[in-house]
Amino acid sequence: MNQVPTIKLNNGTLMPQLGYGVWQIPDAEAERAVGTALEAGYRSIDTAAIYGNETGTGKAVAASGLPREDLFVTTKLWNSPKQRWGRDQVLRAFDDSLAKLGLDHVDLYLIHWPRPMRNDFVTIWKTFEEIAASGRAKAVGVSNFRTEDLDRIAAESSLVPAVNQVELHPLHPQAELRAEHAARGIATEAWSPLGQGKELLTLPAVAEIAAKHGRSAAQVVLRWHLQLGNIVIPKSVTPARIRENLDVFGFELDAADVAALDALGAGAAGRRIGPDPAHFDA
Repeated sequence: MNQVPTIKLNNGTLMPQLGYGVWQIPDAEAERAVGTALEAGYRSIDTAAIYGNETGTGKAVAASGLPREDLFVTTKLWNSPKQRWGRDQVLRAFDDSLAKLGLDHVDLYLIHWPRPMRNDFVTIWKTFEEIAASGRAKAVGVSNFRTEDLDRIAAESSLVPAVNQVELHPLHPQAELRAEHAARGIATEAWSPLGQGKELLTLPAVAEIAAKHGRSAAQVVLRWHLQLGNIVIPKSVTPARIRENLDVFGFELDAADVAALDALGAGAAGRRIGPDPAHFDA
C-alpha cells in the first residue's frame, strides 16, 4: 500500500509529499527508471523541459497502466534567455511539453528560474494564470524564486504560486524562505534533497542518527524533510535505492535527531550546490 502522505496545495490540489525526480536521466533511460519508480510505489514524477526526458517519462507513465488520476506529473518551463518570453512563447512551450509527455494535462507546471535581471517572469506568470484557468495544469508554481521575486508576483497577480521548488537540504536549509512560504500559503519543495555527492550523507551526525534507527543516511535525511513539511523528489537510477528512498515511513526522528540535522545548516548560507537564483541566466 502506498504510504506517501499528501500535501494540500493552496488551490486544494493534493500532491504526494515524496516523489521521484528525473534530473540528469537521459531520455533513453527515463522510461526504465520512471517505470521502476512507479512499480515501487511512487505516484509523483518531476521532470522539466530542459531535462530532455519528457518523452521517456511519458512513455513510462503510459506503460504503467496506472489510472491518470492516481498520478501527479510535474514539468517546468525553461525560460531560456535565448528568446523573449511572451504569451505565445509560453503557450507553445507548454503545448510542446504536453505533447512529449503524451498527456492532456499536467498536475503542476513551474517557471524553472526567475532570471530577475530579465524582468519578464511576471509576464510569464500571467500566462501561467491562463494555463491554470484552462485546467491543463491543475496547479502552477515557481522554482528557485527568492522572497523578492515572490513579492513581485504578489504585487501584480492575485494568483499565489502553489509551490516553490528550491535547493534545500540540511546544509542549505532555507529556513527564512520556508517561513515566507508558510506565511503566503506556498508549499516548499526541495530539489537535491540529499545534497550532492556523498558529502552530506557521510557526515558523522547523519551517520550516527542512521545507526540509531537502523536506517540509511539517505533515509534519515529524507525523513528530516518530511517531518519539516517539505515535499521531496530524490533521484536515483539504481532500483534498490529508488525503493529505499520510498521506504521512509516506518520510523520517526526524535527532537534531538531533528536538532542535530538542523545544526548542520547553521551559518551555511554559502553551502549552495546549485546556481544562485539572483544571478543565474544561463
